[in-house]
Amino acid sequence: MFDFLKNHPFAVEAFFESSLVLTFAVPKEQLQHLIPECLELDTFQDQWAFVAAAMVQTKDLRPKGFPKFMGNDFFLIGYRVFVRYRSNSGKRLRGLYILKSETDKKKMEFMGNIFTHYNYSTTDIQQTEKGNGKEIQSLKSSFKVSISKQEENIALPPHSPFADWKEARRFAGPLPFTFTYNKETREVLIIEGVRQNWTPQTVEILDYHFGFLDTLKLENPVLANAFIIKNIPYYWKKGKIEPWKQQEGNFKAS
Repeated sequence: MFDFLKNHPFAVEAFFESSLVLTFAVPKEQLQHLIPECLELDTFQDQWAFVAAAMVQTKDLRPKGFPKFMGNDFFLIGYRVFVRYRSNSGKRLRGLYILKSETDKKKMEFMGNIFTHYNYSTTDIQQTEKGNGKEIQSLKSSFKVSISKQEENIALPPHSPFADWKEARRFAGPLPFTFTYNKETREVLIIEGVRQNWTPQTVEILDYHFGFLDTLKLENPVLANAFIIKNIPYYWKKGKIEPWKQQEGNFKAS
């Protein structure tokens, strides 16, 4: 009865204290089955497709226009595939398709599952400063990431398909749009994110493990890049729905 509420019925704003994103490259054939028919994989050299794990510390998350004191602070974890979509107007949009979402608070799980299709669940989050590094982990979700605080002369991760950080930056995220597909009605929900002063900084990953990625049974995913951003005002526009019309042609990113 209230399914329309899940379609992001109003704009939402927040302040990103930090957003750490690790992007993994896999042969495109391994991710194709994870996305709906209306989307295409956003590929590199027509070979690699990408799945990312993003860990975001938000502050004052609230409906856009509401005063800050009505906002809440949450830690959010999202697993998403880099995709492309051709709108009915013919625009080619780069964006993300959400596979799984987690948060550190029940309130965000409850509200997130009323107003989005992202299927939030609550998990434990521990963040620890260790000398010249930082560690983020969850025992319940079986993930752990260790990063270095070194900010200069950071090399690309070993075996990254990218030649340099400039190439890698194109797949740093977050991309402007997030897509959800209703297979029964053949409708696409498009949510546009708007940010200010978005300047991702390269980060050295010392160690990582994501239990959720294991469940996808990907064969030898390669860490392609890792970026962090800090202190970013961000908001998501009200969701836009349009019927999906299958069109000729594929999207290819070189």
